[in-house]
Amino acid sequence: MQKSLISQVQLGRQYSKEWPMRKELAPLFAEFRVIKATELALNTMPMLAIFTLFLQTSQLGHEYLPQAIAVALFFLSLPLQGLLWLGKRAETPLNPALYSWYTELHQKMVANGYDIPLTSRKPRYRELARLLKDMFEKMDKAFTQENL
Repeated sequence: MQKSLISQVQLGRQYSKEWPMRKELAPLFAEFRVIKATELALNTMPMLAIFTLFLQTSQLGHEYLPQAIAVALFFLSLPLQGLLWLGKRAETPLNPALYSWYTELHQKMVANGYDIPLTSRKPRYRELARLLKDMFEKMDKAFTQENL
């Protein structure tokens, strides 16, 4: 089923909050870099869009207003592209290698006292994010270092 653009952006925002922002995960997953870039774009691009719109119209005149609006819209679309990617990634099923790592990690966590059951269907990146977040929050440092 196709999701609406707004719901995918909302899911991307939610996924970015669920993903554990740990430096240990940065080389393994693209989420760390995408979330950092999206957060930066959310903070800077609106002001940059207004600045370029103002600068182009004041320096080049109002006949360049369509081009200035196009550039401003491009700047405003950059954070949305990151959120759309994150929303799509959250719903993507894990590949076979990540799936086996996910189940192995869950089994090790259960052996160490973790009590949330494994999902019956094929897990997605969103479930992986929750498991990793729980691992970093609920397990000791020796366990996390051993399993990454």
